[in-house]
Amino acid sequence: MVRLDLGDVVLRRMQEKDFEAVKALIKEGCEGTENRLILHLLTRPLTLLMLATLSSILRCVLHSFIMALVIPVFILIIYLKLTIPQSVGILGSSRPYWDYMASSYHANIEPDLPNPHSGRVKLIPNQEKTRRRKKAKEKEKTNEREKVDEDELKERAKVAGEVWVADSDAEIIGCVARDGRSRDGVSRICRLVVQSWYRREGLGRLMLQGLESKVKQSGICRVYAHVPYPSKMGEAFFRRLGYRLQGETAGTEGEEDDDYEEPERGWLGFPLTKVFVKDL
Repeated sequence: MVRLDLGDVVLRRMQEKDFEAVKALIKEGCEGTENRLILHLLTRPLTLLMLATLSSILRCVLHSFIMALVIPVFILIIYLKLTIPQSVGILGSSRPYWDYMASSYHANIEPDLPNPHSGRVKLIPNQEKTRRRKKAKEKEKTNEREKVDEDELKERAKVAGEVWVADSDAEIIGCVARDGRSRDGVSRICRLVVQSWYRREGLGRLMLQGLESKVKQSGICRVYAHVPYPSKMGEAFFRRLGYRLQGETAGTEGEEDDDYEEPERGWLGFPLTKVFVKDL
């Protein structure tokens, strides 16, 4: 496999034409996460106690130990399968849907995120002309499709947040999202996904650092990242980039109670995510 050249990667806002590619990318990145979350929730002491109690009751009714054991677990797994995507959301937020239209609001005029590797690569003239023509055509199509009320879309965009994609030769190979519900002075990263073929190439670090540079320019001094609870690789990744687990420095200067970020919660209030924080 050819190694990814980070200098070829463009970090830009998600546009309408990217919707399906980004959805497929997020679905691929979340394939194992949901099952790990369900296993985590099933092995909690309170859950085991409730399952054991229900199994004892069913055993008296069904007169079958195996059926009394399997039925409660099966029902709970189905329930979790149906509710986890709604509680966590496609971007790792509590909203049960993703407003794609609002997430791409004014994406065409938003400047790209900084890429420190791009200076090492120069486009040949033909490639540069092709990109300019493509951008001009996309701008024309966008103007034709601009039928949604501007004020309404602007309000929806505040809630939907921003989605940034890593584009390499017109292929979406990664994405990172910033939640629109972020408070003043802080920003929240909801989802960071890299296509499986391009992992361990430095792309995740590049996207995260590019987004940090952007939010820092807008006056934000703290960034929160929600990591799925059983993801050890995700924890190690954010720690390498200078993030710390919320609460590790409780009581120290700068860790104020008002800046506390509530983790996402699921079945019986069990946390689904760990919150990592970094001061910029």
